[in-house]
Amino acid sequence: MDTPEARTGRDAGCSLMEQVAFGGGCHWCTEAVFHAIRGVSEVDQGFAASLAPDDAFSEAVRVTFNPAEVALENLVRVHLATHASTAKHSMRGKYRSAIYCLSLSQAQQTNRIVKEITQETGTEFVTRVLHLAGFRHSDERFREYYKTDPERPFCRTYIDPKLALLRRNLPELLKDRVTT
Repeated sequence: MDTPEARTGRDAGCSLMEQVAFGGGCHWCTEAVFHAIRGVSEVDQGFAASLAPDDAFSEAVRVTFNPAEVALENLVRVHLATHASTAKHSMRGKYRSAIYCLSLSQAQQTNRIVKEITQETGTEFVTRVLHLAGFRHSDERFREYYKTDPERPFCRTYIDPKLALLRRNLPELLKDRVTT
């Protein structure tokens, strides 16, 4: 199993990069969304687990980003805007709405950010801030799903609207070409 500690930029000798993981909807969608964000260098598609009672693996992506180019706050805003972050639906076991943090300080910062966005928008999010205890990659044939064929019906139906929402509401966060 791939551990968060093994994948942090600091452990790899690159002190500028940070990681955080996001779960909410289908990881194909989440992967495409974060590939589109400026300052994100890598998006690992897979399954994340936290500590009990959230220790079952759930679809997620692990994002490596440069905080000098994109703030954690902006990544959280993107995440909350691009999945059903307010819905208490029956598929939350497979699609846990969560932000998985790698350190206590990152979790404290993320909780503060979610609280600020909640107050700012008046929205009640089901998204939880959790510790990233484990991460497994999805099968290689499913990785970079959107990038390999954006014309697929799934991509047109579910991913394109999320990218359009980003172009409309958060264009300053996007890479020059949002074709991921």
